[in-house]
Amino acid sequence: MFARRLRLGRMTSSTRAAAQRTAAIHKHMSSSAPDQPSDEPLVVFKSDGCLRSYALNRPSKLNALNQPMLDLLRPQIEEWSKGDLPGVIVGTGIGRAFCAGGDVATVVEDAAHPDTLPKAIRFFSQEFELDHILATMPKPYISIMDGITMGGGVGLGVNAPFRIATENTNFAMPETKIGYCPDVGASFFLSRVDGEIGTYLGLTSESLRGRAAFEHGFATHFVPARRIPGLLERLAAMDAPSYAQIDALLEEHRAERMPGEPSSPLVGAVRVALDAAFRHDTVEEIVAELETLASGSEHAAVREWAASTLEALAQRSPTSLKVALAAVRKGKAMTLLEALQMEMNIASAFCHGVSPDFRTGVTAVMVTKLKGRPDWSPATLDGVSDAWVRKEFFETYNPDQGTAPRLASTVSSAKGAVDPMRYALPTEDEIRQMVDGSHRSSGSTVVTLEELVKKFEELKRGKSGVREKVLEVVQRRCTTEEDKHLGQKWLVWKH
Repeated sequence: MFARRLRLGRMTSSTRAAAQRTAAIHKHMSSSAPDQPSDEPLVVFKSDGCLRSYALNRPSKLNALNQPMLDLLRPQIEEWSKGDLPGVIVGTGIGRAFCAGGDVATVVEDAAHPDTLPKAIRFFSQEFELDHILATMPKPYISIMDGITMGGGVGLGVNAPFRIATENTNFAMPETKIGYCPDVGASFFLSRVDGEIGTYLGLTSESLRGRAAFEHGFATHFVPARRIPGLLERLAAMDAPSYAQIDALLEEHRAERMPGEPSSPLVGAVRVALDAAFRHDTVEEIVAELETLASGSEHAAVREWAASTLEALAQRSPTSLKVALAAVRKGKAMTLLEALQMEMNIASAFCHGVSPDFRTGVTAVMVTKLKGRPDWSPATLDGVSDAWVRKEFFETYNPDQGTAPRLASTVSSAKGAVDPMRYALPTEDEIRQMVDGSHRSSGSTVVTLEELVKKFEELKRGKSGVREKVLEVVQRRCTTEEDKHLGQKWLVWKH
């Protein structure tokens, strides 16, 4: 059925006086900011009190990263990171996007000609090295993902210790739409979020909007866009704030869920189905399980989700799907730098034309604006050999053979790097550990629901969203055992 969909291409279906500072920040974060004049810099750098900020300033292109922007960003970020003065580094975007990704149209054009091919590969290597520097620098870093945050934009911020989502956030890794593979460290971070959410996002190119990016761990805090200017003003006035002080300040500016505000669609029975379908190690097995769910699930919401997910996968490049899944599975056992190097090898393969789908996809999606399915080659999953994928994308191109550049970072990942989940909501694995007694703070081997919630509210210092996250995980993953003598119901993790 899936192969037939692929052939037919069926498709149904965000230091000056305080007043001046606030006005400037408003301009940077405004979703209605006009395109900047051509003589303005592509990246705006500011120092204000303890605050060191960069604002991507290419709003007409949704702040898509190009080579000149990378050339501006890296030396300044390195200077801030290595400087002796204490400070907090903040990344923002001007207009309605933080960053919509890399300027892949230019990359594809460069890759098409032997004399400019090195420029395409250099773009990826410099982008990935910048991502690693931002993830490992020894100073607090806050990425403000207000607006469109996709692809290369995700790489700029997803491994920061502090990541702010707003109601405007539109978070995605859309590479399989353009015949490419999720990169910028995606094989590292997509493989480490709860369950198979990362695998699902990496293969389908679907997005998370607003609060959902926070609820699923891609952001550490949810702050309404209107509060960002005041937050940055408060931050600039602080004297060398600690990580804990920054976390507390971000929580002060948070927003609780409003009555009627929709939750993530990827919860409850749909989430159970998602984890079951995307746990497999081949795309064919994922598709087969989705087809079973689409026709046989007892839940209407699951049937609808499975059918729409099949339709999304049917539009994607079969080659990209197989490369993406293999990369996410391999990335789970890698460090961030190792994952980025693997992705650099994959990018080199695409740039050298191992698959024509990268050029086909970028042309269809970004140039001709094709509404239907691009003319992928091969057109079906069964036309893409797993052995070919392994050889061409994971073996042929690598630094040892001189076929791909070796990534280097000038900032030590051992110095000052903070776990990117430290200030996020508790992960599903942390909740499991607390339920089964293996968590360092569990204190016992049995716990009630209210005790579990209280433990995490204490560990996360009253963080917004903790109760909701714990309750959602418990509903899916736990049963209870009743102690009639004590009148208690203990939680038991379902393995």
